[in-house]
Amino acid sequence: MAAQPIRYYHRYKHAVEQEQIYGEGWLRFAYGNPAGRFFVWLMAKRAFFSLWYGYKMRKPESALRILPFLAKYEIDVDEFAKSAFDYKSFNEFFYRALKPGARPIAAGDDVAVMPADGRHLAIPDVDASPGFYVKGMTFTLAELFGEAAVAEKFAGGAMLISRLCPVDYHRFHFPVAGVPNEPRLVNGWLYSVSPIALRRRLRYLVENKRVVTLVESPRFGTVAVIEVGATNVGSIQQGFVSGRAVAKGDEKGLFAFGGSCVITVFQRGRIRFDADLVEHSAQFIETYARMGDRLGLTP
Repeated sequence: MAAQPIRYYHRYKHAVEQEQIYGEGWLRFAYGNPAGRFFVWLMAKRAFFSLWYGYKMRKPESALRILPFLAKYEIDVDEFAKSAFDYKSFNEFFYRALKPGARPIAAGDDVAVMPADGRHLAIPDVDASPGFYVKGMTFTLAELFGEAAVAEKFAGGAMLISRLCPVDYHRFHFPVAGVPNEPRLVNGWLYSVSPIALRRRLRYLVENKRVVTLVESPRFGTVAVIEVGATNVGSIQQGFVSGRAVAKGDEKGLFAFGGSCVITVFQRGRIRFDADLVEHSAQFIETYARMGDRLGLTP
């Protein structure tokens, strides 16, 4: 399973593409080799490893990595809020802001939008799903939320897993308008959330450090937005004020360096995912789409 190429559906090109995975050789060794898995257990999943790497990515000399990274992954610099030469470290470049209007927000009070750039997997009914990334691989909402009482509110609900690669824009946004509650930290490890790791063990999503925010929306009911940390992404920074109303597409926060994940959970009957998301997710294929693009409608 781990040796297979990772493919996703590109919403804008209407084609299935193969993912260019940052650090692929290391990831395949770490999660597909017994010696590598021992290193993950011993070092990589622990907070100090990500703190050390984050320190490296904040040093001024790390800025030398930016231009080669831009060239290798063909990132659109015209979207950046400032010049690529103005970032003082790789981490500062990594959680960069974009120009106003770079991510148009899909209009309509009954429309929910993607919370982040990335590859998205839609599960219309969590309780009836045969699997998420691989058939038979699931987890419970109680495990995800870390609190059974909250999980009960979302029984039979729908879930969107948005996986961000290191090449993606790494700020996350509110998928609906509403009033967010105080974010709640669920402490955990920092395993990778790359497809190489998740296709071997999906439970990393419920074992990793994560932050849970409930948003009370007049059109969508209670919506849970969960940011999941990962190896070299120990820092999940929130930028909103709890109890203050937000608009759909407002910035919620950012991840520091690395791949990461945002999970959005809707209550039963509150969302109808777009057809392309459902079609490809049923085949365990993610759909690439950008923040602000439409993910579905309230029925």
